[in-house]
Amino acid sequence: MNTPHVVIVEDEPVTRQTVASYFRKVGYRVSEAEDGAGLWRAMDSAVVDLILLDIMLPGEDGLSLLRRLPQSCDPAVILVTGKTEDVDRIVGLELGANDYVTKPFNPRELLARAKNLIKLTRAARQVRSSETTYFFDGWSFSTASRRLTSPSGEDVPLTRGEYELLSTLISNAGRVLTRDNLLDHVSNRDWEPYDRTIDVLVGRLRRKIESDPKHPKRLITVHGIGYVFTGSHLDRNNQTS
Repeated sequence: MNTPHVVIVEDEPVTRQTVASYFRKVGYRVSEAEDGAGLWRAMDSAVVDLILLDIMLPGEDGLSLLRRLPQSCDPAVILVTGKTEDVDRIVGLELGANDYVTKPFNPRELLARAKNLIKLTRAARQVRSSETTYFFDGWSFSTASRRLTSPSGEDVPLTRGEYELLSTLISNAGRVLTRDNLLDHVSNRDWEPYDRTIDVLVGRLRRKIESDPKHPKRLITVHGIGYVFTGSHLDRNNQTS
């Protein structure tokens, strides 16, 4: 259980085997998959710490597979792409990927990013036994189970990016957080100036939890700084299993 488990999803055999060999040399457990079916088999067989997911795959592409990762699934995800268009990276991050690399990439840099993400993933698992549930305006949001429930009792699906953003904002209710700070919590990657990932995710969350997204009462914009989750009438319940 102490050996990190990495799943490499790549349809090009030479690339997949080269990366797998590099990770195995430093002591990682590696599962190889050439498509979505292989990914699901690897995830069913053992706990996965990190998924290296190629976007361009035969059949179901990497972004579609990312959409289908269960909300409760907690491996880190690094997208691997040969494309240069920003839209692929942005969509991937919005869907919950933690990071991305563009082919051709440096295996040593990839390993460094993987180590950092695995460390974060395992730290998060250590606190999963302690469930914090927030209640506001009839809504409930459970951090460990990643469950957002509407006032009518319906589960509201969240992408990984939406979950991480809401968790960061609500756990810092009443505190203004800059876009740079939020981007660090959501994407765990090096950000670029004028990155609009946070603005897009805030817009999506507002459409889910605000009665009037154009005039939000919870997710408030602080012009020139960032965003704040208003903390009035916000209750929290801690449950330890």
